[in-house]
Amino acid sequence: MNYNANTGGRPSLGRKLKRVPATMPQQPNMYPTLDPGMNNFQQGYTSMDTPPQVTSTPNISSQRQNLNQPFNINPLASGTPNISVLGQPVVQDMALQYGQQLAGAGTTMLKNEVEKIVPISKLKYYFAVDTKYVISKMLLLFFPFTHKDWSVKYEQESPIQPRYEINAPDLYIPVMGYVTYVVTAGLVLGMQNRFSPEQIGILASSALAWWVVELAIYSGTLYVIQVQISLRTLDLLAYSGYKFVGTIFSIAVSLIAGRLGYYVCLVYSSFALAFFLVRSLKVQVLSESVQETSYYGSRATTTGHKRRRYFLLFLAAVQPVLSWWLSFHLLAKESA
Repeated sequence: MNYNANTGGRPSLGRKLKRVPATMPQQPNMYPTLDPGMNNFQQGYTSMDTPPQVTSTPNISSQRQNLNQPFNINPLASGTPNISVLGQPVVQDMALQYGQQLAGAGTTMLKNEVEKIVPISKLKYYFAVDTKYVISKMLLLFFPFTHKDWSVKYEQESPIQPRYEINAPDLYIPVMGYVTYVVTAGLVLGMQNRFSPEQIGILASSALAWWVVELAIYSGTLYVIQVQISLRTLDLLAYSGYKFVGTIFSIAVSLIAGRLGYYVCLVYSSFALAFFLVRSLKVQVLSESVQETSYYGSRATTTGHKRRRYFLLFLAAVQPVLSWWLSFHLLAKESA
């Protein structure tokens, strides 16, 4: 007997089974750190049938509360630079170093430009003096007849500073002599009731102009007679400025001894200054030699010796004339 399992009815379980619809398991919260209210906000927009409610009247109190909160901006997100970075010590130090470098470069550039016009480094040599040198040099200007050694000592091809060498030219005594001359002239004019600011200005400018013109005449004379000497322009300026010492002395004596005392002092100071210039410049002006090459060899010869001597005498003879020109109008007028 064959048995078919498909034939016949199935045994009844006694009650009808109900189908339970399958439900999706509840998903865990993917964003646990967010506000739980955000889920409600998202669920409110999941159903497209119920659009969000929009009220026509804004909540003013909530807006005011938001305005009172601090306004924070992320500089990386917005592209706005953070100004507080400039207050960091590292940034301030870098800015300070950069400013110092710019200031140093500007100072160096300005110094180089000024050096082209006025040789400041060379002027320091002419003002390197002390009290002992000034006193000794002024005594030498008034009493040059007892001085024996007139040579200027050198050290490594450069002359020794005036404070260590009395025969070296300086600009301190000429400059201070010029200033003292202007002050003395103002005093004399005040004693004669002829003082005025305009008169002092004219006197100071004319004395300075004559000093510069004198230097230009010396330089032009050397160029015309084609003579080369070792004296520099500042050396000639220094030697031509020593005449203010004798001029001041003559004006001061005229206040006590009158015109006679003035002319006596002027003659003596002019003669002493001429003697001083001749002895001081003789070594540097008359001893210039050049190497002359011929068939028999080379020898040292002195060129333009006579022209050099004339130039030296001309320089010494101009000083008394300029001293008189700068001081004669300051004498008191004799009463008739």
